[in-house]
Amino acid sequence: MVFSQALLGAVASSAVAALTGAGYVGGGQPGVLATVDKFAFPSDSRTTLGTGLTTARFVPGGLANSGTAGYFGAGFDPPDNYSSVEKIAFADDAVSTLSAALTAARRSLAGMANSGTAGYWMGGHTSTQVTTVDKQTFSGDTIAALSTGLSAARDGMAGFANSGTAGYSAGGSGSGGPVVATVDKFAFSDDGRTTLGTGISLAMGGLAGFANSGTAGYAAGGFVGVTVYDTVDKFAFSDDGRTTLGTGLSSGRTNMAAFADSGVAGYVAGGGASGVTTVDKFAFSDDSRTTLGTGLSSTRYNSAGMSDSGTL
Repeated sequence: MVFSQALLGAVASSAVAALTGAGYVGGGQPGVLATVDKFAFPSDSRTTLGTGLTTARFVPGGLANSGTAGYFGAGFDPPDNYSSVEKIAFADDAVSTLSAALTAARRSLAGMANSGTAGYWMGGHTSTQVTTVDKQTFSGDTIAALSTGLSAARDGMAGFANSGTAGYSAGGSGSGGPVVATVDKFAFSDDGRTTLGTGISLAMGGLAGFANSGTAGYAAGGFVGVTVYDTVDKFAFSDDGRTTLGTGLSSGRTNMAAFADSGVAGYVAGGGASGVTTVDKFAFSDDSRTTLGTGLSSTRYNSAGMSDSGTL
């Protein structure tokens, strides 16, 4: 059998692509952290960036323009909320701060992205929960608020996206404190918002979200009152149908970070009342869960996650 040079080149390129990419966990508590841990795909080996965030913060949001750069935005360092957005270039992990900022300083927001086009910073808390959705256009890293925000003010949601099609905000705490099961969906074609007929399986706040782009999004963990859960809900992008995984997180927890190696696996890192180093991994092939032998570099909660999964 004779293989063309073009075919051999394509196979080689595919092999290289499969070995690239990483997930990042930034900021958090205890204390107020600037730390950024990086998990290389597919080995899941962890390093800690020599240069962390330029401003330490907890409860930020995270999103990524996969293949190019990731972002950690907003967050809190008492008594101040932040509006700044920090950018990590995937080529060399260089950290910079955008000249543009979110339209309001806030914390406990969710991020998701239409990779190659724009990222969305959803909801959060100023002096109370807000409906605001800011859109960051990746070509110039400019930021402007959408005319249509969330269907109701809330914070502590899970954010995930089917890149090229739509992004989602799931659950969270509503204005005045009650948790909700609501899932809002934003069509990337026109940023129009709809609300799914089926929300998450239990109204909760403090969730984390990740996605297997083109296939399904996941909302993990959360709390209701003083009770924390190990629940992982899965939304099929083909029809937005929800199922709940038979195997949830390795322990009930809230305030986690999440990221994904799209097409391969999703990860849920840290969380809890005082922080853990645990990183749970869900294989997208069968949704089975394992726990990484090497977790975060320190116990952590109220961090954010994002990832470089190559071209989506």
